[in-house]
Amino acid sequence: MQEWRRELAMNPDRGNITTVSFAQRMVASDGFKTLFKEGMALVEETAAYLDGPGRNESRALNRQNALAYASESMRLTTRLMQLTSWLLLQRAVNEGELSREDAEREHRRVKVAPQDVASSPDMFVLLPVALRALVERSVRLQERIMRLDNDLTAQTAPAPAINPVASQLGQLQQALGRF
Repeated sequence: MQEWRRELAMNPDRGNITTVSFAQRMVASDGFKTLFKEGMALVEETAAYLDGPGRNESRALNRQNALAYASESMRLTTRLMQLTSWLLLQRAVNEGELSREDAEREHRRVKVAPQDVASSPDMFVLLPVALRALVERSVRLQERIMRLDNDLTAQTAPAPAINPVASQLGQLQQALGRF
């Protein structure tokens, strides 16, 4: 702490330090590249499963379980589309294809919203193991991305506008003891 104070005394301009956003640093780091690869690999793995073994497994299910399978696979696909859109947007910013402001405008159209498991726990355990594993992995990825997204949007959210006249009136009312 004293080193920082000494440096501040020697370099007063350093006092204008801005807070560094963990989320912004994360989406511009190698950690983001890993997250991006993980997300894209999950999309490819899911597509391969749903078009191949998953199709065969769903045919073997009874009517009620097949309906649950269809609901879960739809939710899984929707969840992964949202996450992919978010990942691609962040990558475009990292590669200079979009500014952070452009990405924020685009982000308003593509919301990362929680997509929970559609089936009850009793029904979910009756679904094929591979589908359940994909759903669980996608939910964990969704949670990580939503935390990052919340941190990013909190950093870019505009501060509430302060009405200087209302502020002055409030101070006058307090000073005069009136409401």
